[in-house]
Amino acid sequence: MSESDIKIEVNDLTLIFGQKKTQALKMLDEGKSKAEILEKTKCTVGVSKVNFQIKTGEVFVIMGLSGSGKSTLIRCLNRLNEPTSGDIIVNGQNITKESNEKLLDTRRTEMSMVFQKFALLPHRSIIENAAFGLEIRGEEKEARLAKAQEALETVGLKGFEHQKPSQLSGGMQQRVGLARALANNPEVLLMDEAFSALDPLIKSDMQDQLLDLQGEMKKTIVFITHDLDEAIKLGDRIAIMKDGVIEQIGTAEDILKNPATEYVEAFVEKVDRKSIITAGTMMFKQPTTVLLGKEGPESIIRKMRKNALQVVPVIDAQRVFKGFLWLPQVLRAEKENASDLMPYVTEDCPSVYADYTVEEMLPLTPGTKSPIAVVDKDNGKLLGVVAQTSLIIEATKYDREEIQQLKEQAIEQ
Repeated sequence: MSESDIKIEVNDLTLIFGQKKTQALKMLDEGKSKAEILEKTKCTVGVSKVNFQIKTGEVFVIMGLSGSGKSTLIRCLNRLNEPTSGDIIVNGQNITKESNEKLLDTRRTEMSMVFQKFALLPHRSIIENAAFGLEIRGEEKEARLAKAQEALETVGLKGFEHQKPSQLSGGMQQRVGLARALANNPEVLLMDEAFSALDPLIKSDMQDQLLDLQGEMKKTIVFITHDLDEAIKLGDRIAIMKDGVIEQIGTAEDILKNPATEYVEAFVEKVDRKSIITAGTMMFKQPTTVLLGKEGPESIIRKMRKNALQVVPVIDAQRVFKGFLWLPQVLRAEKENASDLMPYVTEDCPSVYADYTVEEMLPLTPGTKSPIAVVDKDNGKLLGVVAQTSLIIEATKYDREEIQQLKEQAIEQ
C-alpha cells in the first residue's frame, strides 16, 4: 500500500477511561491485562494499542461483540472520544495534534458520521434535517438546500423533502441520516452500527443501497457492526476486535481461510464459506500442463505417469486454456499415431474466473469428473485448476481434522 493510497493511518491508538490514566497506560506498556489494569487502577481500557491503515475508497469494517471496543474506536477517529495516546493521521495530517478549531473544521469538511440512532430533529422537515450539517458549517440557505436536495435524491428520498421524520419509516429515517452525512460531501464516512436498529429486510435493502452508492461515490467508509454477515457483505477488509484489541485484519476470505487466533476461528466457524471462498485462493497455481503442438502422446504419457495424473489441462503457445486431456484419450492418440492432439482434447469442460465462489462453481460439477480450469478474464490464459475434491471439501461442513484426512486421501488417489 503506497503512501498516496492511504486515507487514514492509526498508530498505537489507546483510549483509557478513568482517573489514573498515566498509571494504567504504564501497566499496559508492561503487558498487563485489561482485567489487571481495572483491578489495580479502576481504569477501563477501551482501545489498546491499535494499528491499521485504510485505503482511499475502501470500505473498512470494524466488528466485534458488545464491549469489544469497536464503537469506542470509531469515535476516536474524529475525536468524539479523546485518545489517551497514539496518532490518527487523516490525509497526512495528525488530527490528534489539531486544535479544537481545526478539529471542528476537519469534522465539518472531511468526515461525516452516521449513528445507529437517527438523531433527526423532529420539528424540522426532511430537507432541513439533511441540510443541518451545512447550516452548522455556515452555508447560505439556498446553497445548502440545493445540496441537501441532491443528497436526498441520491438515497432515494425524492418527494419526501417537506415531510417530518415522524411520517417516515425507520429505514427511510436512516436514509435521511445518510443523506445528511453525504450532503457535506465528506471524504470519509464513519458509520457506527448504522443499520443495526432496522428490520432485517430493510437492513438488507440499506446494505444494498450503500454498496450501490459506494460504486458511484468511492468514499472512504469506516463501518462498525456486530454482524459478521453484514461485515462480509460490505467490507473490502474486516478488522475483528476483542477487549479493545484488534485480533485480525483481512478480507473476509483471508479471515475465513486463515484465522489468526482461536477467538477469530470460533467467531467465523458458522459462516457459510461457499459464498466467500473463491477459485483464486483454492486453485493449484502450477498444474502440470500439455502445450498443444509441442508435445506428442509418448512424452505426455510419461509426464502423466510420473506425476500420477489421470487428466491434464491443455494450453496453446500463449497459455490460453483449450480443454482437458485424459490418460485414456492420450493412450488412444498414441495407438492411432496421431500428430494432432486437439481432436482428443475434451473442450466441453468447466472453466471459471478467479473471483468465482464455491457456490458459483458447484453447479458446474454434475455430470463431469473434470477439474475446473481457472482462466484470466481478459485473455483466457490458464491461471490454475480447482480439483473437484477440494470443491467438495470447501462446500461440506467437516471439522479441520476431517478435512485434512480427506485432503490426504485425495493426494494418495
